[in-house]
Amino acid sequence: MQRPLFGGSGQDSMTGRADSEPLASRMRPRSLDEFVGQEHVLASGKALRRAIDTGRLGSIILWGPPGCGKTTLARIIAASAGAEFVSLSAVSAGVADLRKVIDDAGRRLRQFNRRTIVLIDEIHRFNKAQQDSVLHAVEQGTITLIGATTENPSFEVNSALLSRCRVFTLRPHRAEHVELLIKRALADPERGLGALQVELAPNALAALVALADGDVRAALNGVELAATATTADADGRRLVTLSTIEDAMQRRALLYDRAGDQHYDIVSAFIKSLRGSDPDAAVYWMARMLEAGEDPLFVVRRMVILAAEDVGLADPQALVVAIAAQQAVHFVGMPEGYLPMAEAAIYLATAPKSNSALTAYSRARAEIEAGGNRPVPLHLRNAPTSLMKSMGYGKGYEYAHDFTPDDPRGYRQRYLPEGVSGGFYEPRVAGYEAKIVERMRRIAEIRNASPSERPDPR
Repeated sequence: MQRPLFGGSGQDSMTGRADSEPLASRMRPRSLDEFVGQEHVLASGKALRRAIDTGRLGSIILWGPPGCGKTTLARIIAASAGAEFVSLSAVSAGVADLRKVIDDAGRRLRQFNRRTIVLIDEIHRFNKAQQDSVLHAVEQGTITLIGATTENPSFEVNSALLSRCRVFTLRPHRAEHVELLIKRALADPERGLGALQVELAPNALAALVALADGDVRAALNGVELAATATTADADGRRLVTLSTIEDAMQRRALLYDRAGDQHYDIVSAFIKSLRGSDPDAAVYWMARMLEAGEDPLFVVRRMVILAAEDVGLADPQALVVAIAAQQAVHFVGMPEGYLPMAEAAIYLATAPKSNSALTAYSRARAEIEAGGNRPVPLHLRNAPTSLMKSMGYGKGYEYAHDFTPDDPRGYRQRYLPEGVSGGFYEPRVAGYEAKIVERMRRIAEIRNASPSERPDPR
């Protein structure tokens, strides 16, 4: 559960590390001078850097993707502050572990005036009760909390704890940073692979950087596996080839969590690409989701919604196409289901757009919220009984089919409650909706015409 900053059984006395320790762990930077990247929060003058340099760091949450340096940065912060460092994993630690750490920290503070920095890795995995158990200690300053998470803390960390911490967002390492750290590991004879005389073929290095996709941990562990799988030549050199790197890395899992931020970010990009009429981007983001294992029915449901919300009456056929795709995916399944999905995505992206249905409903809802439950006009009410008829229900209702299409009386009846002026639906002159605009204009002419002036609305 609880691990010291350095030390443990079975360590090399010179390096302070276990013989079986992975390369990524051995190569952790030990100071900010060794740390590469994250200049947006660690450059001179930035808030986090100033707090570290002055030793006035409060509780923080580090939010970023795997392998971006969250745990490493937490260790460096603790070492530079001269504080006791305790690391907990939210996967295995419980409330009892947290309470012991807090009790020890309180005793240490009272007896030796020594601060304790507690790293809770994957803090998003703690439930509300576990997160609440550290609230008082954070607020009283018994511990300085550093939470590390790959998930959006706005959703995964409760508001009470979040309000007591400052959130710093870390980014994936840039390709040049990943390459630099790989070369540093290859050259380091103490902590890295320097003693093995490992060399990477140029195309192997490029492939490793690309496959790591900003995750330094994946890059270093990949090159270590490739190095151990490569036989040394007569001179003791190990030349790692492209095929060895590809074998070591296999196919990198796409960065996509069906319950986390990547899920929402990528589906957001997909919807906005459809709405923005970019078929290439729409197909790309859809492929990202499907190739990462997203439920295809989730994706196609989003297309059905978009067909009504964003294409709408500019092309009523869009909803038919989206529903057909949903039915096809349900019937055919995957992997072939991507074909009707791709067809529907391209259709939706290239269709004319109108959100008039969404706008009309939103305006009607706002009217209801403001005006409450206005009574249904008597002439529109159903009158199945004689009592209701005697009360005037249905009296004066004019059946639209009793009039010819050019008779103004067929369009003059009021259908809205008293006090509601309407104006909810405003069609856009796009695609099929241009025909609706023209028909509504003709109906308005008929409605306002005298009995002798009866233009044909068709």
